[in-house]
Amino acid sequence: MKEISCCLFLLLSISVLSQEKFAKEFSFVNDNDLYVSISKDRYYTNGMFLTYRHLTKNNNEKLAKKIYEWQVGQYMYTPFKAVITSVKLHDRPFAAYLYGSFGINRIYKNNSTLKTSLQIGVIGPAAYGEELQGFIHDIYNFSPAVGWKYQIKNAFGINLNASYNKFLISTDDSYFDIHWINDIKVGTVFTNLSTGFYTRIGFKPLQSIINSIGFNTSLNNDTTNQNRVLESFLYFKPIIRYSHYDATIQGSFLNKNSDVTKELYPIVFDLELGVKFTVNRFNFGYVFNYNTNKSKDLRITSGHSYGSIILSYLIR
Repeated sequence: MKEISCCLFLLLSISVLSQEKFAKEFSFVNDNDLYVSISKDRYYTNGMFLTYRHLTKNNNEKLAKKIYEWQVGQYMYTPFKAVITSVKLHDRPFAAYLYGSFGINRIYKNNSTLKTSLQIGVIGPAAYGEELQGFIHDIYNFSPAVGWKYQIKNAFGINLNASYNKFLISTDDSYFDIHWINDIKVGTVFTNLSTGFYTRIGFKPLQSIINSIGFNTSLNNDTTNQNRVLESFLYFKPIIRYSHYDATIQGSFLNKNSDVTKELYPIVFDLELGVKFTVNRFNFGYVFNYNTNKSKDLRITSGHSYGSIILSYLIR
């Protein structure tokens, strides 16, 4: 009887918590190729992103919510082996990009979202890619990375980014849906355009685009019509991207003194396969990422894969 009472209390606690409103969120995402294979350490090898989101006032009748987002992030790239000593064997440049950004996510009542953001940062040694990779290699007892002295040179980074997502279809029971997703980046670090589809398969009925961890829109307060709802789903996201410019590969046009630069492949196919779920105030996720080659003359011609680990905590 005591065990049954404890289970009922636990279920009731989870149910009550799932109906609460949380207006703020701290999120940490880490990308690394070690999350798909302990033998991989190449190309886009690590990314770290710390984000704070909060619901803000909304005076637009077309909007269900408006969320502000502050983020600090770093991208890190290496050749096919971070331990190669000869610069002649660098099939892509060592590079790092460190930035801070501010974004506004507008969530519309017609089941669409529009997010715009401004990134300001630096590419090159000032982004501390060498230091961070050295720290990671020490943790895993890997051989020291060499060749960072040939990395892309220091340059100022500024990027304007925008993404638009639109609900397309779902089943009557809401266990399956598809959304159209689009993204554009213009700036001194990345300039590209992508489009694709975001398909979710739920372990329970899926939440709409305006109130889901799948779109970072699950924040609520007394002015919104939604509550925090427990979620768990699988998803896959195929994307086609046209890339016009990538300073981590070509070097920055603001500093043309980089020792190693490469030529872009303009068309890239990206694929994400992931799972996301909620537990009390936490959101969790794991994503397998794959992309075809981003530049020419790579030693590994079958594309690149890496994993992403997602952790978020919500507060009122």
